Amino acid sequence: MPRKRSTDDGDELLARLGSLTAQARERAELQRTQVELAIALQRGMLPRDLPTAPGLHLAVRYAPACYGLNVGGDWYDAFPLPDGRIGLAIGDVQGHNIEAAAFMGQVRAGLRALAFATGEPGELLARTNDLLLSLGSELFATCTFMRLDPATGAMESARAGHIPFVWATADGKSGVVDDEGGPPLGIQRGIDYPVTRHRLTTGGLFVLLTDGVVEGPSLAVEDGLEQVTRLAGIAAVAGLESHALAAAVIKGAESVGHEDDAAVLVVGLDGPARP
Repeated sequence: MPRKRSTDDGDELLARLGSLTAQARERAELQRTQVELAIALQRGMLPRDLPTAPGLHLAVRYAPACYGLNVGGDWYDAFPLPDGRIGLAIGDVQGHNIEAAAFMGQVRAGLRALAFATGEPGELLARTNDLLLSLGSELFATCTFMRLDPATGAMESARAGHIPFVWATADGKSGVVDDEGGPPLGIQRGIDYPVTRHRLTTGGLFVLLTDGVVEGPSLAVEDGLEQVTRLAGIAAVAGLESHALAAAVIKGAESVGHEDDAAVLVVGLDGPARP
């Protein structure tokens, strides 16, 4: 009899182990499917083509998160405005899952649609903020929007809770823009977003990025921004193409050990910008 109980116990243990293994495989398959869906959803919502203008060079790079389900929140966009200027946006949605990817699509589509009614960056972010609040989502998003005149290099920008962008000029100067931003989109009604004016000079560069590029377990955001600033300064002095700088910046994100998506949008100008 004892021998029989031992056999029964062993069979029961094997059955439980088999059941747990099957459940683990199902969960792993579900997670893999969710990751693939979130990545596909996000990539499908990112622009396939970038606008062109004489002397204007735009370059983008995107890298999904390194770990787990942390994917779905970052985006970039660039599109022509009705007055001939170029709209440029980059942002990051709270959360890293399918819901974040879907909300990202709503933010990007809403911002682009509203930009045809008003391309003024501060007003555009304010209207987008009100639109997102009307949707009743519990998510929020950070964003930087710029309006660039490629003929003159004149640019206006506004930020909604997003990290500042990096600038560099052909004479060797570079830094992180010092401007006043507002809170993220989708948190509070009636927000005003200050507008800052810049000029993209011949041979100069602006680098817009998400925090996954410059912040992670192995690097503080200030150090990450300094790293990108150095790269931008070297690229501007050496006359490197925007694509080369974007590739270098996203490569540097690997050293951050980022657990978030990473997106980069580089804006360069080599045309005869007028004073």
